[in-house]
Amino acid sequence: MKRKIISIDEDKCNGCGQCIPNCPEGALQIIDGKARLVSDLFCDGLGECIGHCPEDAISVEEREAEPYNEKKVMDNIIKAGPNTIKAHLKHLKDHGEEEYFNKAVEVLREKDISVPELAHKEKLACGCPSTMAQSLNNQENNKADTSAVSVCSQLNQWPVQLKLVNPYAPYLDNADLLIAADCCAYAYGNFHQKFIKDRITIILCPKLDIGIEQYIEKLALIFKNNTIKSITVARMEVPCCGGIEKIVEAALHQAGRSSMVKLNVISVSGEII
Repeated sequence: MKRKIISIDEDKCNGCGQCIPNCPEGALQIIDGKARLVSDLFCDGLGECIGHCPEDAISVEEREAEPYNEKKVMDNIIKAGPNTIKAHLKHLKDHGEEEYFNKAVEVLREKDISVPELAHKEKLACGCPSTMAQSLNNQENNKADTSAVSVCSQLNQWPVQLKLVNPYAPYLDNADLLIAADCCAYAYGNFHQKFIKDRITIILCPKLDIGIEQYIEKLALIFKNNTIKSITVARMEVPCCGGIEKIVEAALHQAGRSSMVKLNVISVSGEII
């Protein structure tokens, strides 16, 4: 079956092992000085390990893989003790994986092992920067009087979601492209003026969207069949959002086009870094 699963860039991986404790499922091991995915069965593809890789060597890809098996994972989890059991359950809860969570609880009860309490007030963040709850202090910005300001949309075409964009649409020829991660427009206040203006906009989410291979193929069609003047990529600072760069580069390679990407990384507090 085709599903999301961890991918490790061996050239980037330095074998530091920081990802290992953050994969309670036991899918990762350090072998020959590199982090390795030892079993498709144990990887849920949710990316808890990504936020703990200082070299940005871990990403999530979609490929043919054995189905994730929560029951087999729980055999490993239980051996590791109560703290690992709790960490695993928190991880599943944080990602909204109720089916896996319920299966894990079922296995614990079958084996007569107490189910750890997850207090409602307890933070359930698994450690992934993309899911870590944060309060942003934008109070000074909010004090500015914007009541008399009317901001016009700079959008030049519709649709904008890559799944819906026609690769043969006439507006793509001789275009300056903006390829942006979904969250950027919400994080960066001046997104229309800074990024959308005078560009053709395409948006996607490299972490949550299904069908990354189809994204690469569609972008390759766009690059191959149109004269593209420039490509601006906007992504969030969280590591999993880096997948957008890989998608664009893979599509350029598939289309036989040279790289022309200008990358912009936006912080969760709304700054270009």
